[in-house]
Amino acid sequence: MTTSIMRQKDLRPAPAEIEYKNYKFLITDRPSDQNILLYIQELQKHNVTAVVRVCEPSYSIEELKNVNIEVFDLVYEDGTFPPNDVVDEWFKVLKKQFNEHPDGCVAVHCVAGLGRAPVMVALALIELGLKYEEAVELIREKRRGAINAKQLAFLEKYRPKSRLKAKNGRQNSCCIQ
Repeated sequence: MTTSIMRQKDLRPAPAEIEYKNYKFLITDRPSDQNILLYIQELQKHNVTAVVRVCEPSYSIEELKNVNIEVFDLVYEDGTFPPNDVVDEWFKVLKKQFNEHPDGCVAVHCVAGLGRAPVMVALALIELGLKYEEAVELIREKRRGAINAKQLAFLEKYRPKSRLKAKNGRQNSCCIQ
């Protein structure tokens, strides 16, 4: 019993599900090989189909693969904002996952789940139509202390490029000339 109580502490702060326009994201801190099975249980509660690691890998992904959860590494430096190539890959992952699993959730984690991971979710929320302030507020409601000043300045300057439009062909993608 003591082991299970200790393991629950390993998942602090609690994972935060952010949902907007039927897109679901789960922001977490980094799991370890010691708590990966507990982490997987949490992912399954949220119907996670993919995990995006934005910090250096620190655990084996075999257990995740065994339960059909894909893992993507989009590592960038702690305390900063993502470079363009990471942002581009993030949206490729999201389009693929949400097209293949419309009811799924994409988990994203950094070390503590307070900087890099929330920034990635904020970018998606901005692409989905929220102003950067609204995106940050939505995330901070569930992840107090998320997103530092440098990351906030990056989000303020970010301009959406319609990267998540036409999900599942539901939006009007036909043009008559």
